[in-house]
Order: sequence, then structure tokens, then C-alpha cells
Amino acid sequence: MSDSTPDLLQRKIIHIDMDAFFASVEQRDFPELRGKPVAVGGSSKRGVVAAASYEAREFGVRSAMPSITAKRRCPDLIFVKHRFAVYREVSQQIRAIFRTHSDLVEPLSLDEAYIDVTQDKMGIGNATRIAEMIRAAIKQQTQLTASAGVSYNKFIAKIASDQNKPDGICVIKPHQGADFVAQLPVRRFFGVGPKTAERMAKLDIHTGADLRAQSQDFLRQHFGKSAGYLFRASRGVDHREVRSNRIRKSVGGERTYGDDLVSDSDLHDAFEHIIDIVWNSIAKCEARGRTVTLKAKYADFRQVTRSQSVDHYVADKNEFAAIGRELLASIMPVENGVRLLGLTLANLEGAENKQSNSAEGDDPDQEAFDF
Repeated sequence: MSDSTPDLLQRKIIHIDMDAFFASVEQRDFPELRGKPVAVGGSSKRGVVAAASYEAREFGVRSAMPSITAKRRCPDLIFVKHRFAVYREVSQQIRAIFRTHSDLVEPLSLDEAYIDVTQDKMGIGNATRIAEMIRAAIKQQTQLTASAGVSYNKFIAKIASDQNKPDGICVIKPHQGADFVAQLPVRRFFGVGPKTAERMAKLDIHTGADLRAQSQDFLRQHFGKSAGYLFRASRGVDHREVRSNRIRKSVGGERTYGDDLVSDSDLHDAFEHIIDIVWNSIAKCEARGRTVTLKAKYADFRQVTRSQSVDHYVADKNEFAAIGRELLASIMPVENGVRLLGLTLANLEGAENKQSNSAEGDDPDQEAFDF
């Protein structure tokens, strides 16, 4: 059966992505912040931006950016502490809106989700109309805006939701999918991180069309297990279903450094930054786990992992950080530089009810989670 067989393209999938969610909630609740550049996160030297308002983004401020860098880019940036309990409450309101239209809702985090409306509860039959109704209901009930992507599969719907942000909608119909994907820069493909994009550029692969011109054998030779995903995605093909009970295996992140970390102080400073970033992701996903894993890659590309499990769910950021620091201490001192550090929380509570943040494709490139 061909990948373009019509009966594989009949799903109606909406991807909803809240606009600058954390920062927008703060601006909603505190009118004095409206129209101003706002960052949710810590303003200390080792602080990290968890979310940035659109006013701040105009200055190049982005989530996961060190606060000191953000402040340098935007001297008038206003930092506010996160209020995850409030964000979770708003997220529950939004999910209730989704479920008025479909039981097939797959949250990816507090602020985004897939909704399969192929068989919608209200019998509307038009995915674009449903997406507009959802956006209107979110605006009415929460005073926040959301952007939507509407398409025949998850891969394209997610990319489409980012096309007309903020407060926009993008609809990609089945006959438009291949052409839409063809014009995308490869960096828009989920699983293609900076390093992979660099390798692709050396192979003269810059767009979806360039990817589509390659054989699966060629892609396998150069990109290993990601080949199948890249081959299908470059043709606008994605057969994954929206799953309301998708299992989350872990939450984590890693960073590859431009200059190797050599001194103990550099390693500790970099690691504190990773703790902040990863804990923000853990809190955003409402995850609790028992196993913390450290990943380090040395300058010579040797890789080492260290894990520690506890008999209870990690209570808070302080405990998570303490375990992580113990793991880091176990590999120190290093004989040569460290080029990559990563930290992960696994063995999660209620895994059957959690959603995976392993974003797109069946074999996402680890670099997708590099920050």
C-alpha cells in the first residue's frame, strides 16, 4: 500500500499551542505587566528563562536562555517567579474544552495538545470550524490566546500551529501536505537538532524537498535509526494515532558545549544550569519519578552514564539537584574536557496516564532535546 493511499489521510487532527503560556498568564493576572517584556524564571546569575512574553521575544529572549543573557539582550526585561499551580489549573480548564469535542486528546505539556476530531462529539464534521470554536472558548474562559494547526496528521498539524503565531490558525489539507513540507527548512523537522542540521547542510540538504530527494538507504547511512522517520516526514506522511494514554518514559535534557568544560568550577556552573532547565520541564509536565540519570560525553566522544534510584518519588527540585550533584561528583575529576552534559528523571509515577515529550516521529534524534 502506498504511503499516499487516501484512506491513510482521512484523520482530522488539531494541534493547539497556547501563546507564550506562562508569561501570558502572568500578564493576564497582573495588568501592570501587559505590553511589557516579561520572563518567567529566576533573575540570578544562574537563573534560566522558563518562558518569555512576545514583547521579550522581540529582543531575542527565549525559553531555556540563561537569565543573564536575556537581561543583556533586553535591559528592561521584567522577571517574575513561576506559579505552576496556577498554570496547571488553567491547563485543566483548557483540556476540558478539548474534551467537549473529542475523547482523543493527547497532551504534550501543560500548554499544548493534539486532538483527533475525525469523529467529533458534537457532530460538526469540520476540523477548521472546531479549531476556531476551541480557540474562541479558550479566549472566553481564560482570557488567553491559542494558536492552532489543522491537518491530516500529527507531524504537519504541530508544525502548522507555529505558522501564524500568536493567536493564529493554519490549515494544511491532504493534497497540500507534501508541498508544505517540501518548503520547510530541515530545522523545522522534529528530531533535527543543530548538529544534525549541520551534517545535513554538508550533504547539501537544506529543505524538506532536499530530504525527499534522498533514498532511504542514503538516509540510513548518514542518519541511522532516524532514516525511516525522515523519509516519511519529508513526504508529509505520519501514521501515528492521537493517543490519550500515551506513556511517558522519562523527562530530561542535555546540552552540547561549544568549548569543552575542563575545570571543576566550569562543570559545576554548567550543571547548575542544566538542573534549572530540566526541573522546569519536569514541573511543566507534572512528572514525578524515582530515578535520576546523569549523562556525560567527553572531548574524545567517550560517553558515561550514572544513575541513582530512591524508594520514593523525588520530592522537589532540591532533592533532584542533590542527587544530580552526587552523580556528577562520581565522575570527577575528569581527565579531559566534557563536551556534553545531560540529566534525566525516569521511573515515573502513573506512567500509564502521562504523555510522552519525545516529540515527533518514531525515532526522534536526541538532539531534539538539546537546549
